Amino acid sequence: MRDETISEFLDRLADRVPAPGGGASAALHAAQAAALLGMVARYSTGEKYAAHQEVVDRILRESDALRGRALTLAESDAAAFTAVTRAYALPRASEPERAARSAVIAEALTGAARPPAEVITAALDAVELAEALLPIGNPNVVTDIAAAAEAASAAATTARVNVEINLTGIRDERVRSGLLAETARVDEIAARAERVTAAVRAEIAK
Repeated sequence: MRDETISEFLDRLADRVPAPGGGASAALHAAQAAALLGMVARYSTGEKYAAHQEVVDRILRESDALRGRALTLAESDAAAFTAVTRAYALPRASEPERAARSAVIAEALTGAARPPAEVITAALDAVELAEALLPIGNPNVVTDIAAAAEAASAAATTARVNVEINLTGIRDERVRSGLLAETARVDEIAARAERVTAAVRAEIAK
């Protein structure tokens, strides 16, 4: 996925194939959020921003790492969902086949829920970086901080439904509880992202 052109990826996304889909898109929202934050941080260096250089340097490191992490999650999500489709295609003519198929499906659904759950964490990381960058970043590119926050919000809310769709087939209550704990953070992530955007809009309206 990381070597495709944007056009090639969108062609695959639009095609009648199981993956990539919404989960990969969620991860790419997070990657775009990280990239935007990295760009703003790079415009926030030099003598004028010397007092905040340590924070800006940290945001640069973390946003670059987050971008790579999110891209890997996009690829992991596509691979995990492909495993789900293969599990559903297993034979079910006999009772042993049905039992084996059911177990493989449950395992595949657990695997498919994990990448979007990790995307929620990535989205939170992006929003936290946006909050840290907002008061010290270059005001000429402040709208890109809002764009990053909105991309992070989209990542979290999209990832949530991709976790939830897999929960019905997951039998392990410990796993289900952990995944539900991840989705429970999404509303707060979205609210924090909205506050970043509101602050940006207030700033540019002055």
